[in-house]
Amino acid sequence: MSRGDATPEFSARKGNTRQMWKPNQPASSNPTPSNEPTRPAVPTTPAFEPAARTATGGSSASAAGEQATIGKSLVIKGEVSGSESLYVDGKIEGTINLPGNRVTVGRNGQVSANITAREIVVLGKVRGNMTASDRVDIRSEGSLTGDVAAQRISIEDGAFFKGGIDIRKPDTKPVAPPEPAKVGV
Repeated sequence: MSRGDATPEFSARKGNTRQMWKPNQPASSNPTPSNEPTRPAVPTTPAFEPAARTATGGSSASAAGEQATIGKSLVIKGEVSGSESLYVDGKIEGTINLPGNRVTVGRNGQVSANITAREIVVLGKVRGNMTASDRVDIRSEGSLTGDVAAQRISIEDGAFFKGGIDIRKPDTKPVAPPEPAKVGV
């Protein structure tokens, strides 16, 4: 709503809240003051930023908050690997290898794959073995058929699980095996 090339300048009179528009450059016609109240400037950044979708609610998807999503209608056959967290609401057949990140299988997700990740959350259906460096959560709506190797595991009431569990201690400094005793001489 600019008038020509003139930039608006607002000034308030002492004791009066009414603001008038005055052009910086002289114009050929005299502008009439508007009875419209002034509007606050529109922020350039969005006021609402959706939070990253997390299964545990509270922690971010990864350090940078990046998370890829495989939608309901997507089908992937092959290997999925990368350096960000993954939310699966579609179908995956093959392998998922995201060792430092979280893999969340959503309620609509159907995964037939071996999964390697830092953290794995199951809300949908998974057929395959899981290896997590931290934890595996099988939620009440979730279904897992396969073996689990992780430091921690939680299985909510109502969840389906069929397979073996291998609880691993956190990686500590590897201890060198003792040297064999010398025999003879």
